[in-house]
Amino acid sequence: MSEQISARRGAQYWAGWVMSGLVIAFMILDFGMKLAALPVVIQASGSLGLPANADFARGLGVLLMVCTALYAAPPTAVLGAVLMTGYLGGSAAMHVRIGNPLFTHVLFGVYLGVLMWGGLWLRDPRIRALLPLRRAA
Repeated sequence: MSEQISARRGAQYWAGWVMSGLVIAFMILDFGMKLAALPVVIQASGSLGLPANADFARGLGVLLMVCTALYAAPPTAVLGAVLMTGYLGGSAAMHVRIGNPLFTHVLFGVYLGVLMWGGLWLRDPRIRALLPLRRAA
């Protein structure tokens, strides 16, 4: 019986890292584009009402790179998740402000946040203890 529990915990742990890895991979792509100050990033910033220049894009890229690195490192993963939740919430707010479509633009940051916290919940027993899905009787 304990082998089944151990195997389940191992599968849960790796499922959490797969989920976290998807978020980390997307964030690396995102901050890489911002650090490179690609024209599409600068244009998108302008359409969101943000400064449309390379310095601003690079600043966001550095911010996102730090948050992603904190999330990827197990000792600082919770801090990284909290900071990235703020970043993703700001993204959702910007899309609401300009009236972008709900399910594709506004909630995309929410989808990433759920995937991010879900991955952390699966890979870290301290988060599962803090945020249990059900309470013991």
